[in-house]
Amino acid sequence: MDKLCCFKDSYSQLVAARSASSTGKGKNHEGSIKYGFSLVKGKANHPMEDYHVAKFAQIKDNELGLFAIYDGHLGDRVPAYLQKHLFTNILREEEFWVDPTLSISKAYESTDQEILSHSSDLGHGGSTAVTAILIDGRKLWIANVGDSRAVLSRKGQAVQMTTDHEPNMERGSIENKGGFVSNLPGDVPRVNGQLAVSRAFGDKSLKSHLRSDPDVQNTEIDVDTEILILASDGLWKVMTNQEAVDIARRTRDPLKAAKQLTAEALKRDSKDDISCVVVKFRR
Repeated sequence: MDKLCCFKDSYSQLVAARSASSTGKGKNHEGSIKYGFSLVKGKANHPMEDYHVAKFAQIKDNELGLFAIYDGHLGDRVPAYLQKHLFTNILREEEFWVDPTLSISKAYESTDQEILSHSSDLGHGGSTAVTAILIDGRKLWIANVGDSRAVLSRKGQAVQMTTDHEPNMERGSIENKGGFVSNLPGDVPRVNGQLAVSRAFGDKSLKSHLRSDPDVQNTEIDVDTEILILASDGLWKVMTNQEAVDIARRTRDPLKAAKQLTAEALKRDSKDDISCVVVKFRR
């Protein structure tokens, strides 16, 4: 993620370099819901910092689809931690099956506290997150912090399910905590002149001026719901929600759709890491 400016990564990278691209696919038990993912390293001179989750799991007689994009900055240790722990923490919440929204919010906050308490190991970087939990193919809960985004296609129309947490949008909260938002010519707004999102996991040096609580939305998967797209801002910087939906609808294969989305973002000269998960619902 090209989110930070004005200071360099001062800690060593302990995680081995990851491949420049990654793809894969899967489906639910019935085969009625399929997913594909594609991650491509950006042109910046640092290791790949995007991570993902895409899988189905059987828990308490329910089939859960778990999908996520984690877009890191100042190293990849925080998104790697999220990939391993965030969904586990959400599902450990005692009230998850009664109140998923509350449980997701609590787990986001507690996971951020874990990351901050392990900053000596995880470093001082951070990550955005967008997560989607599909319960029995019928109910969908989506949450995010930062600018990784989730978009649904309903009858071919793009519906954004997340909020891009940009510094200008939450300037009041940042300033009330003693921070500031810079708006320099030729640059995006940044918290304290550094971070281009107002909510994130980690970022210990900026945390007193940032938030880590997610926006959470839920919806029913009805006959009009065709596609779910989760992607990092490497895609959304160069593509509208509707353009992404139009590309994803060209093929029935979600892996092909994910590959076409990342390829189109590269064609449009996206410089950032580009990652996306495409879920297709067959009705």
